[in-house]
Order: sequence, then C-alpha cells, then structure tokens
Amino acid sequence: MQANTADTTASEKELTLTKEKQSMLHQPKAVWAVAGASVFAFMGIGLVDPILPAIAENLQATASEVSLLFTSYFLVTAIAMLVTGFVSSRLGGKRTLLLGLGIIVIFAGLSGLSDTVDALVGFRAGWGLGNALFVATALAVMVGVASGGAATAIILYEAALGLGLSLGPLMGAMLGGWQWRAPFFGTAAAMAVAFILIMILLPKTPTPALKTRLRDPLIALGHKGLRTTAGSALFYNYGFFTILAFVPFILGFDAYGIGAVFFGWGVAVAVFSVFVAPIVQRRFGAVGALTGSLIALAIILLGLALAAGHSVSTVVVLTVVSGALLGINNTLFTEMAMSVSDSPRPVASAGYNFVRWMGGALAPFLSTKIAEYTNSSITFYTAAAMVIVSAVVIVAGRKYLIAHEPAGI
Repeated sequence: MQANTADTTASEKELTLTKEKQSMLHQPKAVWAVAGASVFAFMGIGLVDPILPAIAENLQATASEVSLLFTSYFLVTAIAMLVTGFVSSRLGGKRTLLLGLGIIVIFAGLSGLSDTVDALVGFRAGWGLGNALFVATALAVMVGVASGGAATAIILYEAALGLGLSLGPLMGAMLGGWQWRAPFFGTAAAMAVAFILIMILLPKTPTPALKTRLRDPLIALGHKGLRTTAGSALFYNYGFFTILAFVPFILGFDAYGIGAVFFGWGVAVAVFSVFVAPIVQRRFGAVGALTGSLIALAIILLGLALAAGHSVSTVVVLTVVSGALLGINNTLFTEMAMSVSDSPRPVASAGYNFVRWMGGALAPFLSTKIAEYTNSSITFYTAAAMVIVSAVVIVAGRKYLIAHEPAGI
C-alpha cells in the first residue's frame, strides 16, 4: 500500500514537472512584457562594467570612487525594498512597475549628463530606487499572471536576470566604446520602451485586499528559514559583486574587451540558471545543491586570487566559469526565499532582498579599497572567505530550510 502511494506521489510530481516544462514558453503576453522589461532593468546592473575605467579616467576618479556607482545603486535598492510592498499594495502591481520604470528613465538620463563622479554616484542612487520598485514587484506580478505556477515564473524571472546581465555589459561596451555617457542614454531609451510595453500589454492589476505595512518585511525575517536564506545570500552576493565590479579593473582591456568577457559571463549565468539549476536541485536537493555550488564558487575565487596580476587569460576563463555557478545559486536562492516561509511572496521577497542587496552594496567599494591598500589577490581571498561563510550559514541552518524545501523547480 505504501509502495503504491509512493509511486503515485512520484508520478504526480513528474506530471507536474512535465506540465511546467510544457507551459514554460506558452505564457500570456503580459508575462513576456514583464520579462522583457526585467531584461532591460537587469541590464542596468552590468551596464557600467565595461566603462568603469573610462569613467575613472574622464572624471579623474579612483577605482574605489567609481565603484560607488554600484554601492549607491545597491544600497538604495536594498533599503527601498522595505517600502516596495507598502507601495505596490496601495498602487497595484502595474502602477508600481510603471513608477519604477519612470524613475529609472529619469535618473539614467541624468547619469549621462553628469560632469562629476559625485553627481554620477548620486544619480545612480536614484536609479536604485526605481530598480527596487520594479524588480521587487516584477517577480510578484509574474507569479500572479504566469501559467505553470510560481516555479515557472521564477525560472523566467531568473532567465531575464541572466539575459540582462549578459546584454548589459555588451550594450555598455558597444555604446561605451564610442562615448562613456552613451550607455546611460541608451538605458534611458530602453527603459522608456519597456514602460510603453508594460502600459500596453499588462492588464490592470488589482490592489491587494490586505495592505502591506512598512514593518512587514522585517517581521518576515523573524522566520528562521527566511533569515538563514537572506543571511547566506548577503555573503554570497559579496562574492558575486566582487567579480562583477572589481574584475574590470584588473583585466587591462578596453570597453569592448571587458564587455566581451562579461557577455560570456552573463550568458553562463542565464543558461545555468534556467537549464542546470532545476537539474541539480532535483538531484541533490536545494540545500545540497546550494552548498556544493557555493563551495565551488569559493574555489573559483581562490583561483582568481592566484591568477590576479599573473595571468589575464586565467582571470578571463575563471570569470566566465563563475557565471555558471552564479546562475545556479541565483535560482536556488530565489526559489528558497519564495517558499521557505509562510509570509506572502512579495513580503518575503522584500525582506530577503533587503538583506541580500547589502552584499551588493558593500562588495564593490570594499573590494577596490582592499586592493588599494593591499593587492588584488587579497581582494579575491576576502571574497572567497565571504562565500565560505555563506555556505556555512546554509549548512548551519539546514534544518530550517529542509522542512520547507521545494520539491523541484
């Protein structure tokens, strides 16, 4: 009897996974509109990568000063995550998305007009506010309108993240090789197009009956499973953004060369987040797969520490390979954060993103400062240590995660 029950359960899971795979590409236009806009939004993260050296040269700034373009962006993004649910539960998903896109258009355009690094850093902070409103709301909207369930929406969302991360450096290189201001104006134009697509293709989304309070994301972090996931993601993101923000300074390439490297890196993020993450999760479980992938990423960072200043070709290869591990981790972390607690997904997402984006805010500035006072190798050794801490947090809190572990992406 028990064997028959187990067989039935296994068959039901296989049928569910099959249906989700079949529905992956058969989505309403609204899903593709939000996913497309998300690609443009995520392009803004890596857009400045190829032009960091050019910005430093043209605005007479140090590497650590230019790294504040990332720090201000992610710091404001992290803090603003605490208010995204408050805003979206009152305006509705569609209006919040449009508000976020509108803010990005304005501040991306102002960034292109900047004449000092301080002004540019400030405008990137405003850009981060728009990014928070859009990114936090986009996943919740996609979950609501996608066919195939939350798992399908998360994979599509992570695919948009990976595609945006790969196209951002490419666009930054193509436009930045001509003029360092051009990528900012290009982003403003792209986000304006996304604004129009959302306005036309996304139906009006009703405001939730239950309004989110400002303190709800912090209360959600009281759940040990979500707190464990967010804490681990904070240290993981330190490693992630050390690679994204610091590697351009040690390659010695022009904008086109840096863009090519990070285009390959972003493609690896996209491919492994969509196609490989579901496989390793089903094979090893979310906790096992995430722990193994984090340890592998720490090894990559150790390799970068050894190669920095000695072999540019090794740095290039390891950077691209790291994208594969980052893609797996991104999907697993997002899936875990969305399912590990009983909080509504938008609230859980806001609390989780508030903590994890702090890692993105700290890494760019600290990584370049460490290199200025020591050397590039110490920067990567520090990042490797942070990723090991991330894995330790997951292992230490695994009992809070396994109880809610998703059956499969």
